[in-house]
Amino acid sequence: MTITTLPIDQIHRNERQPREYFDPQSLRELADSIKRFGLMQPIEVRKDGDAGYEIVAGERRWRAHQIVELAEIKCIITADDLTEMERFKRSVAENINRADMTPMEEAKAFRRILDEQEGAEAKDVAKEFGKSSQYVMLRLALLDLTEDVQKHVNSGAIGTQAAVQIAALTAGNQAAVLKKWAAGAFAGDNELVHFAYALKQQQGQVVAMIVEEVSPEEREERQRERAQTRKNIDRVEQMLGLLEELAKADPMKLALALEGEVGKRLEQMDRVADAVQKARFNMRQAKAHADAREIARLNPDAEHQSLAAPAKSADAKPAEAAPAAPKPKAPAKRAQAAPKVPAQRKAPAKPKAPAKRAASATA
Repeated sequence: MTITTLPIDQIHRNERQPREYFDPQSLRELADSIKRFGLMQPIEVRKDGDAGYEIVAGERRWRAHQIVELAEIKCIITADDLTEMERFKRSVAENINRADMTPMEEAKAFRRILDEQEGAEAKDVAKEFGKSSQYVMLRLALLDLTEDVQKHVNSGAIGTQAAVQIAALTAGNQAAVLKKWAAGAFAGDNELVHFAYALKQQQGQVVAMIVEEVSPEEREERQRERAQTRKNIDRVEQMLGLLEELAKADPMKLALALEGEVGKRLEQMDRVADAVQKARFNMRQAKAHADAREIARLNPDAEHQSLAAPAKSADAKPAEAAPAAPKPKAPAKRAQAAPKVPAQRKAPAKPKAPAKRAASATA
């Protein structure tokens, strides 16, 4: 392996390589690092006829050289005999396993392989890149996002979990969600996930909501349910005073007052806390549905997913489960045995903020 130095203007990018988005800030940081310490790892290029040299690996480093206006770059010239698809998959593998590709770039790369490689299926793509079939299918689902939403997914402003839920919406509903998101209506990506999921459930029910005929008996029953639900919530609010009084009590006096029963009473409070947590989660879900209902009513293009053209077997989207309620923490072991509590559903991982791309000169 021989390292040589080539003029920057003799090198060009591979127009069909999988990466399209390069974070400006991390690229600037890499450029500054290269200017100060030099290039730690040469880029890899191949001879491209009379057109100079095409980048095989290292486009980010090549771009960083241009930012700081360096005229030359260290290269390894490879004489590969790979096909265009083999080179493409190699590039995907190098980037995907370093988390350098955005979710949208991964989705487009998987789609290209499925379209251009004869007989390729999602399970084959997953195996080739060390991913699960579910991972590949969820990435492919992102291709249903509108271009406006894709831009924010590419930049990392909208997380992948929320993007998957938004992708199941019609174009009109996606635009409505994006407008609401841009206005700062969601405290975080988790709220966006729940809202998009609620809207997905409701977008196919618009007609039913509009033409639904309700008998006098059904209307009366609904009114009773509404009154009872509001009454129950008001009763919960009345318990606030007792909880505040308990929260202000002196712990030492509490220990004396509950002598012999502290563990048992603490278990009671744990059960109350768990119930409050689940009820609060359910209320947040209800709020998401209430907001989504208004959008669903206003969008004339809302339709059920079953009305869309059926997808090919390789592209079929996996069923999306409802966002799970948070799992309450298990109470510590007590001296007395705690009553059995029904098992709770496992909580989903909190959507992570997009990781800042490393500025390493070896990228």
